[in-house]
Amino acid sequence: MSLLRRARKNPADTTVTLIGKPGCHLCEDARAVILRVTAELGASFEEKDVLQDPALYEQYAEQIPVTLVDGRQHDFWRVDEARLRKALGA
Repeated sequence: MSLLRRARKNPADTTVTLIGKPGCHLCEDARAVILRVTAELGASFEEKDVLQDPALYEQYAEQIPVTLVDGRQHDFWRVDEARLRKALGA
């Protein structure tokens, strides 16, 4: 085992952001996965409406739903639960 192995981050210190829009069925699917994982691991969850923010719309309109972990893009279109858990240190 490497002595340089990174310490795992506490999921409670992490924020998962879902960027989506109303009426988006992929956004609803992504929300369900994110809510389940964040509730279980204690991470924070926030949601942003791409239609309410011109900068988000310009950046992400073709990729929604977009998942960010601590402000960095993690996934788009679909949320892989195992991959999200790994990103949160689980």
